[in-house]
Amino acid sequence: MSSKPFVSDIETIRKRAREHIERGAVTAGYGADRDTVVNLLNEALATEIVCVLRYKRHYFMASGIHAKSVAAEFLEHANEEQSHADRIAERITQLDGAPNFNPDGLLTRAHADYVEGDDLVDMIKEDLVAERIAIDSYRAIIRFLGNDDPTTRRMMEEILAMEEEHAEDMSTLLEELGKKGEPAKAARKTH
Repeated sequence: MSSKPFVSDIETIRKRAREHIERGAVTAGYGADRDTVVNLLNEALATEIVCVLRYKRHYFMASGIHAKSVAAEFLEHANEEQSHADRIAERITQLDGAPNFNPDGLLTRAHADYVEGDDLVDMIKEDLVAERIAIDSYRAIIRFLGNDDPTTRRMMEEILAMEEEHAEDMSTLLEELGKKGEPAKAARKTH
């Protein structure tokens, strides 16, 4: 515990709470640049939407001897990415912003690419690449937020943890498929 006492001017806090009530959750104590945070969150929203679309396509297009179990993983991840998108959109509105669901420019706002993949192994690899992109970009957002917006930072930390789980799942699937005789393509030789 800190030896520094907690001192708060309750009267000032009460007065400030009544000022600018139209701003909702964004009080005078909010330390981040709200417009920048909303823009970053809209990029994260686009990233999640692209991931939902890619995972859904992979769910429906999965084929081969191991397709059923891998497709189930794709569907689970699609649903979790949708949940992330919903949380991000909700936070954008809490910050008095507007979530950008416009399909025009979706791929330019998203950090991850939309790559379909030719076969089950390609699909898993593309999903792993997208998860790795989300991991790095979400870490950067978390660092940017620091202590200026702890609520958004905490949400992004929770989403980051899920993205790391997704990446581990995709990595494990790649490993397991290789052991079972897939991929259909020959493995690349390393020198």
